[in-house]
Amino acid sequence: MSEDAGKPPVVIVKPETNITSGTDVQDKLISAARVFSDLLKPTFGPRGLDKMLYKTDGTTAVTNDGAKIVAELMVKHPAAKMMVSMGNSQEEACGDGVTTTMLLCGSLLQEASNLLRKGLHPLTLVDGYNSALTAAVEQMNQDTHTVNEERLAAVTETALRGKGAEAALSHFCPIITDALNILSSNRDDAGAEHVAMFKTGIGGLHDSLLIRGIVVNRRVLMDSLPNRLNDAKVAVLGGDLKVRTMTRDAEIQITSADQLDSFVDAEQARKKTIADTIIASGAGVVLCTGEVDRDILHHLAEAKVLAVGELDESEIRNAADAVGANIVDSVLDIDTADLGVCGSLVWERREASDQVEDIIRIDDCPNPRVVTIEVGGGGETGTEEIIRGLHDALRATSLALADDELLPGAGSIHARMAHAVRRASEAEPGRARLAMDAYARALETIPATLVENSGGDALDRILELRAAAREDEGFVGITPEGGVGPADGVWHPRAVIEDGLESATETAMSMLRIDQVISARGD
Repeated sequence: MSEDAGKPPVVIVKPETNITSGTDVQDKLISAARVFSDLLKPTFGPRGLDKMLYKTDGTTAVTNDGAKIVAELMVKHPAAKMMVSMGNSQEEACGDGVTTTMLLCGSLLQEASNLLRKGLHPLTLVDGYNSALTAAVEQMNQDTHTVNEERLAAVTETALRGKGAEAALSHFCPIITDALNILSSNRDDAGAEHVAMFKTGIGGLHDSLLIRGIVVNRRVLMDSLPNRLNDAKVAVLGGDLKVRTMTRDAEIQITSADQLDSFVDAEQARKKTIADTIIASGAGVVLCTGEVDRDILHHLAEAKVLAVGELDESEIRNAADAVGANIVDSVLDIDTADLGVCGSLVWERREASDQVEDIIRIDDCPNPRVVTIEVGGGGETGTEEIIRGLHDALRATSLALADDELLPGAGSIHARMAHAVRRASEAEPGRARLAMDAYARALETIPATLVENSGGDALDRILELRAAAREDEGFVGITPEGGVGPADGVWHPRAVIEDGLESATETAMSMLRIDQVISARGD
């Protein structure tokens, strides 16, 4: 009898560990990814619907922005987490196209699932998808157009359609274009991050306007401080506007009233020196991140100098960029060359409460490196969605200006890429051709979803698009009504389409390469 007989098998993992192998792996991963993409499908396009998100802290959000939905979902499945990572990468790189990327990835995996059931090897699928991606990129190269004024306006409109801001489309498009044009003339890296958003909480969308500067909510400490300043010089401080406190503990022994008076007089003299330094510099406005001493504030008020304190770091940087000032650490180091200029400064007194503060508008700056879009509207949830839409439009428009490459939208470019992939598959002798044909069908998910969300018949419209692409009838896509027509006036930055397609393809191929899932939790 063998000496090893009766011994238990070698165990290298915990008993609760669950190991899934074979075709079940791809089925589970693909099913999870499909659930994720199907969740976003109804939000896609100009006729997309919204999702209401009820968060763990009790707050709600109403949005059809793919990036927002992805960010709020608390996913657990590893395949869903891969989809979330893909969406976050697309949002960081382009600021738009998250929903498109999700839909493409889900469709690629669904097509792969059908072929896997027929016995196609996962690596054959990967090879076919790689070849199809190459053909799709070559079609993009042929269809890429440069930016002109008309196409740039179309990029902005395309990004805003289907969002809450679409209700004031003609009002917001010039604001976005003007904001980026102003920034482009004053800085080389103009982008959406240099456009601040401010919610007024009153009025309607058409009351929104562009501020050539910044707007902040802070309490103006004295009614006697000057208001409605014009062509004022602005000093920006990165600290407190008060006498510096000692870093070490010290005791001062005072034995007479004269000594006390001398001590108080010396402190008041130091405060007056600080105020006189600001006044001598010629500054009419002082903005700082720290506290403002009351005595110094009174001296400045007498000289008609406005002081506003307790701004956060981002606000103080934006203020310096808007007025063209240098941030000074010590008030005694202020020099005339460090001052900026604002065309106008108006502060509006609001009712005193713990939340509501005064509104301070710094506008008409001569060469602002930061501008602000003041968004009207009284609803908190609705205004947040408007701001998300404006930010996406700013990202898309700035990307178009930076890259100078555009592709037609409305599903047109995806239909043309699908035709290019089918044409390239005819030269493929092996089974990879099946994968390329599947890739082409996945590309047609985009126009098909546009049709479905418009209430049309997807099959008939896709067949019409295929015929138009085959006959090379130009850029033909899906109209807002769900029909087939010229894709005039619908443009996307090339990076949004290309990066999204590459991310979707790479994520799908990564999942297809997985042949075993080992779960230490047993689920």
